[in-house]
Amino acid sequence: MKIRQRNPDREVEMEGPKQVAAILRELDVNPESVIVICGDELLTRDMQVADDALIELRPVISGGTR
Repeated sequence: MKIRQRNPDREVEMEGPKQVAAILRELDVNPESVIVICGDELLTRDMQVADDALIELRPVISGGTR
């Protein structure tokens, strides 16, 4: 599978299939700091990602009102 990471921008290849939680562990990414997307689908940590998938890790951005 291919994994696109934002901030910092990089692309990584990894053997699959794997659960999202395992992918994040291998990349040393805090699961609370990113959302994981495959196509138009938001993936949860327990979901399996196929070997031929392209997923994207986007940073979680929070904000508030004044």
